[in-house]
Amino acid sequence: MSTITAGHVAGIDIGGTKTRIVLARAHDGTVVEDRTVPSTGWQTRSLPDAAGWLVERLTTVPERIAVGAHACETPEQCERLAEELRGRLSTAVSVVNDAELLVPAAGFEHGVGVVAGTGSIAVGRHRDTGAYLAAGGWGWVLGDEGSGSALVREAARAVLAHADEGGAPDPLEKALLTAFDAPGLPELAAVMSWDGGVETWGRHAPVVFAAADGGSGLAAAVVEEGGRALAALVGRLAARGARTDAVVVAGGVITARPRLFTAFARTLADRLPGTDPVLLDAPPVRGALALALRTEEGRR
Repeated sequence: MSTITAGHVAGIDIGGTKTRIVLARAHDGTVVEDRTVPSTGWQTRSLPDAAGWLVERLTTVPERIAVGAHACETPEQCERLAEELRGRLSTAVSVVNDAELLVPAAGFEHGVGVVAGTGSIAVGRHRDTGAYLAAGGWGWVLGDEGSGSALVREAARAVLAHADEGGAPDPLEKALLTAFDAPGLPELAAVMSWDGGVETWGRHAPVVFAAADGGSGLAAAVVEEGGRALAALVGRLAARGARTDAVVVAGGVITARPRLFTAFARTLADRLPGTDPVLLDAPPVRGALALALRTEEGRR
């Protein structure tokens, strides 16, 4: 593992469930290896252990490695992980949050990446300083606007508030009761709060969309607000100086649900006229590879 493979670069996407490693020739980007391994054991609480975990999964050491790392939340944390990897591999390494892979994966040099899956976050870079900027990503209880978990949370709140107002049962109520196997609203509140907790919410997001498609006014409003909240994250980054040349969206919830993407795009057009979001249709690891190749090109 100590010998560096000359003329090659690697892009690595470490996700919450799987890690993809792509090795390519530096001069033309031709892929020579593409592997996917489970992310079991990946964590960033101990960065030396995180570096060791990744090194164990490499079959070769290229001249340059770019990593998009899940749970690497700050530039300082990313740089410390990069330093750990450089010390073990004696090669050039850069590390970014995995959400930063979206823009280069879509073929853009600058822009904002938006993830809306089980959780959500928007990331970008300052137009003048290049400093990393992020909005959202505060977790299922306090934030993660527009994510699967947040949509279920807001759906339950909407149903409970509707009941408090004395409204007639909405189809969303039955959908949530069935999804959580709860006989009534008190039991729904209890099971969401105590039996399994927030980590179980996201998997029930499809019932919210199904209820909206089936005519539930409450569900439709929840999805619409989710799209607006995601667009607000991009607006906050723009207000802080982020470049919005492109807005690239990924994540299982928004890419699989046109209703959410439409609400997001509509609100974004109002907030940032002329900005058309793009749904990512390439694997994020391509963004890591693009970052590695971009650095190599700059050195020649």
